[in-house]
Amino acid sequence: MSSLLLVGVTFVLFIIAYRFYGRFMEKLWEISSARKTPAMKMQDGVDYVPVKHWTILFGHHFASIAGAGPILGPVIVCVLWGWLPATLWIIFGSTLLGGVHDFASLVLSLRHKGRSIGEITETVMGHRSKIFFSLFLWFSLILVVAVFSSVTANTFVQTPEIVIPSFGLILIALLFGLFVYRLNVHNVYATLGSLVSLVFLFLIGNRFPLALTVSEPIKIWIVILLIYSFVASIIPVNFLLQPRDYLSSFILITGLVVGYVGLATSHPIINAPAYISFTAAGGKGTLWPMMFVIIACGAISGFHSLVASGTTSKQITNERDARKIAYGSMLTEGILAILALLSVCAGLFWNKTGSPLNYPELMKTGDWIGTFATGYGQLTSRLINPDTGKMLAIVMINAFVLTSLDTATRIARYISQELFGDSWKIKIFKNRYFSTFFVVLIAGYLAFGNWQKIWPVFGAANQVVAAIVLFVAGLFLLSLKKQARTTFIPSLIMFLTTITALLYQAQGFYRNKNFLLGNISIILVVLAVFFIAEGARQIRRSRAA
Repeated sequence: MSSLLLVGVTFVLFIIAYRFYGRFMEKLWEISSARKTPAMKMQDGVDYVPVKHWTILFGHHFASIAGAGPILGPVIVCVLWGWLPATLWIIFGSTLLGGVHDFASLVLSLRHKGRSIGEITETVMGHRSKIFFSLFLWFSLILVVAVFSSVTANTFVQTPEIVIPSFGLILIALLFGLFVYRLNVHNVYATLGSLVSLVFLFLIGNRFPLALTVSEPIKIWIVILLIYSFVASIIPVNFLLQPRDYLSSFILITGLVVGYVGLATSHPIINAPAYISFTAAGGKGTLWPMMFVIIACGAISGFHSLVASGTTSKQITNERDARKIAYGSMLTEGILAILALLSVCAGLFWNKTGSPLNYPELMKTGDWIGTFATGYGQLTSRLINPDTGKMLAIVMINAFVLTSLDTATRIARYISQELFGDSWKIKIFKNRYFSTFFVVLIAGYLAFGNWQKIWPVFGAANQVVAAIVLFVAGLFLLSLKKQARTTFIPSLIMFLTTITALLYQAQGFYRNKNFLLGNISIILVVLAVFFIAEGARQIRRSRAA
């Protein structure tokens, strides 16, 4: 099949979804530019800071939600089950589940003073639900910070050319925030100046790779990244986090544009099979439910709701921008996932013996990032040198991971303050410096320890969050006497999928005597069932009222 035909169909469906389904959700949630947002009503100069223009916030939101997931998920799935199931899940997941989830979580937070989704759960479902959910979210974010700091540190060691542009971007972001918010320099001029500076940083980094000549460089980079995360989480959001993510989005969008232009000029045929089998080889599981939790970001991801209700809702200045920022970012992530899929399915060969571009053989090495980067380099080879294309792909992934790292740290700080400080009345946690230090300390402990033992269940856990958020959104709509099928149906789909996936994983863990992961999987199943039961109780109460 022609890769261009697949791209054309995907783009048309996304445009239709954004135009019509996105507008339908605006009407359902009664979006109005006349209603003041939390950023406008609760400005504090640190967390609640009105954004100068919606494009800056789009950049922050998109860069924060798009970690390595929308790239690595399709790369893993296509070699197991084929590109057609993956494509269908990306398209329909993004438009009917993920986009709804992201939009609903942002608007929910706007309606509740910019509070996190954990706090909102208390209003909708009660204190007990809030405590369980907030603890789960807090631990999930700690794990994200630990993993992303480790992954980024590893990319610095493997590709030292990206160190200077990665850290140089932090300085550029600080200058951007100073120029735009303190010196009132026009956003366009500040953006152009920043991007030109960033190009020079890439040239310098390529010429002078910064490699640490110590015995364990990864640990040094982890410490440096955690220190950066601490600082980024406590200073005003518009001075570093917001502009850094905004500028990073240009790296990501450049990668998207170059990738799709390369695709248009080379118009390759998809080499991988459309469908392989329902049960993947090597005991990797069945197409349903496992494919639906491996491709999380790119279809639907609970982490997105934490960004939407954690940082984005505290910066948005007009409710009318919610569809562009939340639903639009989800569709853009879907477009990224399709590019990742085509990089390996059309940029590489399928079982071409002896070729260094053999997709299944590259995947056997376990270097998923390298496999994607190699395919991306081949896909764009008519535009740029394949090695340059491979480098751009690695820089793009690193930008995704870094933006998610600092955002996750700030959101974990919010939840620490809300849960430990406000709910449990531990006064010291109300201090943002202590809360952030506590988050970074625990994440550092995991980063230097065995986070790998817990990570295998994170994909399903992430989808449990999405199911719960959609359920909470449905209950909120019911409380307003509104139609809630747009959130309840996706929620039940995700509950069924994740519970089945967790039970499937649990029996495998127990068979291999991995009792830690087996027990965590069962705990997550109990959590999901608890929320279904609590939600059903709330529905009965609303009908009886």
